Amino acid sequence: MSSGKVKTGQLWSKNKADLAKQLSELKTELGQLRVQKIAGGSASKLTKIHDLRKSIAKVLTVINANQRAQLRLFYKGKKYIPLDLRPKQTRAIRRRLSKHESSQVLEKTKKRATHFPQRKYAIKAEA
Repeated sequence: MSSGKVKTGQLWSKNKADLAKQLSELKTELGQLRVQKIAGGSASKLTKIHDLRKSIAKVLTVINANQRAQLRLFYKGKKYIPLDLRPKQTRAIRRRLSKHESSQVLEKTKKRATHFPQRKYAIKAEA
């Protein structure tokens, strides 16, 4: 391949097979450069290795993001979602009662509210 840096914008439009092919090409090229480096390559090889490693990371990032998006679509509307797809938030927020749970009232509390409502007092206005 030998095409230096990979542009992330171009990767998003590619399908899974193309991304996997590009990833394998980048990895083989990286392996060849590492062999050349050991054999006594120039300093320019080091920058090329750096660029290749970053390009591999970009391709993997796009692959993983697409995979997560597909999983989100699959689990949308289901009762349980995998932990890594749930919103992170904070530990306290995750343990907080849900809207439905916090709005529920005990039967005894309902009866008390109906039988002993809050008293209303009329206050005479001073003129």
